[in-house]
Amino acid sequence: MCHETLTHLCVPAGEKILRTVLVYGFLVIGFRLAGKRELGQFNSFDLIVLITIANALQNAIIGPDNSLSGGLIGGATLLVVNYLVVMLCYRYPALDRLLEGKEVVLFENGRIDNKACERELITHEELLTVARSQGARNLEEVDKIVLERNGNVSVLLTEDVTLKRILEEIRDLKRAVGSH
Repeated sequence: MCHETLTHLCVPAGEKILRTVLVYGFLVIGFRLAGKRELGQFNSFDLIVLITIANALQNAIIGPDNSLSGGLIGGATLLVVNYLVVMLCYRYPALDRLLEGKEVVLFENGRIDNKACERELITHEELLTVARSQGARNLEEVDKIVLERNGNVSVLLTEDVTLKRILEEIRDLKRAVGSH
């Protein structure tokens, strides 16, 4: 049994680094397989899963070691490994596509792509919610909705709606200036 102190490691530094790298790799693969939804637009269930995963994997990283040094080694390893993965993805676009996937068009030309929504586990109500959060009153005001590679959802409004809103803002500004 290890006697824990502030700086005494109960697990060798090399083992702690290896544990952290393995957990990082597991998470990269796991979130890639789970889909983009887990990464971008959270609902309460997604948040619960994320918190629970962090708690479940904490011991896999630190092992029986609760020392400050052990935690710092684990944290530093996560930062370095993540930087290396990001750098490799930048230099090798094929690796980036493998890890990040590609964007998915969920709505375009007035039609919901039901197969894409089903594949990404996104309901029609969630599409409408995202559209409204970006300023659309309904899907008729939307040109395209895209689930981006990073899990975020982009909503492109139709040009008519955007122009109409700009003209409304100009009219409102003229009224405000004219009333003074």
